[in-house]
Amino acid sequence: MTKKAISLNSLQSRTLALFQELAKSPKTSSHVEGSDEIAIALMPEPHGNHVHIGRFVVSAKEASGFSNEKVWTALERKGLARSDFPFKIILTRKGQEFDTGLAQEFETSDH
Repeated sequence: MTKKAISLNSLQSRTLALFQELAKSPKTSSHVEGSDEIAIALMPEPHGNHVHIGRFVVSAKEASGFSNEKVWTALERKGLARSDFPFKIILTRKGQEFDTGLAQEFETSDH
């Protein structure tokens, strides 16, 4: 029996990659007691046309999945997260380890 690959559209992939970055910081995330999951309850707010995500700066458009319930639901359906939209999202181990291929594409912030 083969394992079915998880397929994400571009918005889902970008959003997951940004959630993964937020999960790295104790300022925006916390470990869920008794599990290997990470809760993210602090979503950064865009200022101007961009938003700071950890060490990166991305366009506000790239971060639009933070406010899109359908994206959160898709990540949950695929076993990558547990959604409590719009208050918090919990990344499962699978969601933390999923390679979106996008982490190297974000621009490092200069301010």
